[in-house]
Amino acid sequence: MDLTCFKAYDIRGQVPAQLDAELAYRIGRAFVDEINPGTVVVGYDVRLESPMLAEALMRGITEAGADVIDIGLCGTEEVYFQTFHREAQGVGGGIMVTASHNPKGYNGMKLVREGARPVSGDTGLFAIRDSIANPPSSLAGEGGLRQLRVGGDEWRHDARADSTPSPLVGEGWGEGENTPKPHGKITTDTNKAAYIQHLLGYIDHRALKPLKIVADPGNGGAGPVMRLLEKHLPFDIHYIHEQPDGNFPNGVPNPLLPEMRDATSQAVIEQGADLGIAWDGDFDRCFLFDAKGRFIEGYYLVGLLAETLLAKHPGGKIIHDPRLTWNTIEQVEQAGGIPIQSKTGHAFIKQIMREQDAIYGGEMSAHHYFRDFGYCDSGMIPWLLITELMSKTGKTLAELVDERMAAYPCSGEINYRIDDVQGTIDRVLAHFSPMNPKIDRTDGVSVEFDDWRFNLRGSNTEPLLRLNVETRSDSLLLERQISVVENLIGKDF
Repeated sequence: MDLTCFKAYDIRGQVPAQLDAELAYRIGRAFVDEINPGTVVVGYDVRLESPMLAEALMRGITEAGADVIDIGLCGTEEVYFQTFHREAQGVGGGIMVTASHNPKGYNGMKLVREGARPVSGDTGLFAIRDSIANPPSSLAGEGGLRQLRVGGDEWRHDARADSTPSPLVGEGWGEGENTPKPHGKITTDTNKAAYIQHLLGYIDHRALKPLKIVADPGNGGAGPVMRLLEKHLPFDIHYIHEQPDGNFPNGVPNPLLPEMRDATSQAVIEQGADLGIAWDGDFDRCFLFDAKGRFIEGYYLVGLLAETLLAKHPGGKIIHDPRLTWNTIEQVEQAGGIPIQSKTGHAFIKQIMREQDAIYGGEMSAHHYFRDFGYCDSGMIPWLLITELMSKTGKTLAELVDERMAAYPCSGEINYRIDDVQGTIDRVLAHFSPMNPKIDRTDGVSVEFDDWRFNLRGSNTEPLLRLNVETRSDSLLLERQISVVENLIGKDF
């Protein structure tokens, strides 16, 4: 069986070549065997195959003896919330069926254990993979297992009840005298009331002004949640690409791609909006646009959110990644907080947040983590906090970030396709080392001089080299040093 869809932090692959109903069923069984969760929260995104994969997954979970709470179509953060929110009720795990921002044709899963703690490669994910590759002898036979082929476009995000069910997946498994446990049960609960009230608890509703907002869910899952939130908010919200649609008729839901920002930017200008918000497919990340339609780099939002939360939790600890740091560190220290660096990646940041009891963690890639949200990332909490800040200060988003952007200009993340990633990093480092910079190897290598710094790191999943550069108040120096590093990398771009 092809198990290449198991990555360092989640499960991700093409359907059905790398992930199909059979494998989803086996993942469900292996998850219960490895985690022993008692009850598992399961949700799924808008992708065409997601309902089918969720059905197979839930059958595997229940046949392994655990119960399921099926929360239906949702965002990844809803699985996180329901997992930590229901922990006292016996929920010990959660699985979201999603491929996040990947193109149509991909799907995957994000797994958590009790309290929404991540299940990544070194905390159980690879053990699940290995147990599927080498199942217990009682499960080694196919037992009548038959493959459920994915039909393609006939699988609709809202059509689980109308789709072909998956009773043949895993047929014969878990039956007979070798069954160690009775089958679990599935309870459907799609009520989002507790989740919505939790989100609203991060802001002072009385302070909010009637801002005009453009919301772009990108045909992902954010639309239904926004409709529930807006009932409690004084905002005038104009929607584009609102309807959840796994065909993604307006393009892949990934606002990190510059070409996927134009529609949001244009809508902000046309509507005369105060703010634009766009999300990726499973809306665990949000991206902001100012009143001129300008995309705001996630780096500057980390410092802004840290400052906002430190006003609510004085002296708190803030976790940040090593790619771009100067602005975050300065804003945190000026606000009376304690900045702490972590390796990039949700599993690392969540772990350090728990260890340090940090109130917030932020990555420049638009992942924002909150202590009161089970130390998990949310794509809804950040924009709520920013609108509260805009309302309280009377400042536009541009006014809140322009000074910081001028103080610490940055490149944003630049990606290069490189065959020898580590060899290239070594070559770049060999050039700069004789200049006696500060060198940090928390993640890849960070090289710091008095007036500029850069971080160079390899991707965990692709043959990509990722570069981030920042300077102190010098945009011309920024451009020069990007060129210097690119010449050392030695590729045509």
